[in-house]
Amino acid sequence: MSERRRRRVRLEISREAARLFWAQGVGGTSGDQIAEAVGLSTRTIWRHFRSKESCAEPIVAQSVEWELATLRSWPPHRSLEEHFATEARRLADEAGPSEQADAGLGIKMIRLADTEPALRTAWLMACDQVERELAGVIATRLGVPPDGLEARLHAAAAAAALRVINEYVGAALLEGADPRQLGDENFGFIADAVRTATGGAVGDPVHLGEAPAAPEAGAWA
Repeated sequence: MSERRRRRVRLEISREAARLFWAQGVGGTSGDQIAEAVGLSTRTIWRHFRSKESCAEPIVAQSVEWELATLRSWPPHRSLEEHFATEARRLADEAGPSEQADAGLGIKMIRLADTEPALRTAWLMACDQVERELAGVIATRLGVPPDGLEARLHAAAAAAALRVINEYVGAALLEGADPRQLGDENFGFIADAVRTATGGAVGDPVHLGEAPAAPEAGAWA
């Protein structure tokens, strides 16, 4: 099986597992039920996943893919809120029904992770990937080594802020909240959270080759 096909099969299994987990709980779902839902043998399920709970990992990981892609493509001359708003408009134009359904399943698994430790592990694994990639993004913007303490500390703080926002917004959406009431359409609330978490070091446009401005007095308080 090619790697591309393997990823596609894993994602389809993950979709069906996520639907079952949300409908009847992780404890009430068996590997046999997941296999039946996806139209594969139970043995095939176990060739792709080490446990039924790990079946949620691909759909949870996919839930941060847009965020990761947006961070990777963040140009130095653009603020974080401007870039997120630009990419969100692009997503709204390009995302099809399948992508929208996957996003909804990801939100549900993140919400379920509050009470399911095994699913929490999958969510934290995805957040760790965001943090690792953020270290490189931040290092480039600040002109510091990606494995240095400064980049890693800022990445850890920014990733934690993004995790909390994802959990908060996701839970509110599942409870029927109006998306417009959860922040602003220009993504300023996300950028402000990142700025607060990093003491103002990350979020604004930068000019590569120039030393970043030092945070104002009291910014770290």
